[in-house]
Amino acid sequence: MKYNQVRIGDGVIVKEKNIVIHSLGTLDWDIYNCISSNHIADEVIITEEQMMHIRERHPEAYIDTLHYVRDILDDPDYIFRDKRPNTGLVVKKILNDEESSLLVLKIITSDNNKDYKNSVITSWKITEKRLNNYLRNKDVIYKKT
Repeated sequence: MKYNQVRIGDGVIVKEKNIVIHSLGTLDWDIYNCISSNHIADEVIITEEQMMHIRERHPEAYIDTLHYVRDILDDPDYIFRDKRPNTGLVVKKILNDEESSLLVLKIITSDNNKDYKNSVITSWKITEKRLNNYLRNKDVIYKKT
């Protein structure tokens, strides 16, 4: 996969705030209803600011996030409930890596501004040991069959 898969289309610049937003496509609600069935948007985005956060705070995950974000969103292995409402921890094992990639995904509901979109907040790598810890101690709300 190539970097431009994150950037489906051109980045949209919200002029009044000068924020660059990259569309990642739409979510499959057969998978993501487990986070919230009260969603109001299908599109999922990542902002340039969020990408910079991943690059600075989680550099080990940055390249995989760029290359595999659509694969992770389209075919997650697990989704864990996050402590924040309407937010899930989306996990997928990357085939060429010993670790799994984790995306934090915020689902926009009727309680949010209707102009907001579902958003990838951040991403990091988790080891097999950490994944097993999550499986024991976190609420698994989706598991690939």
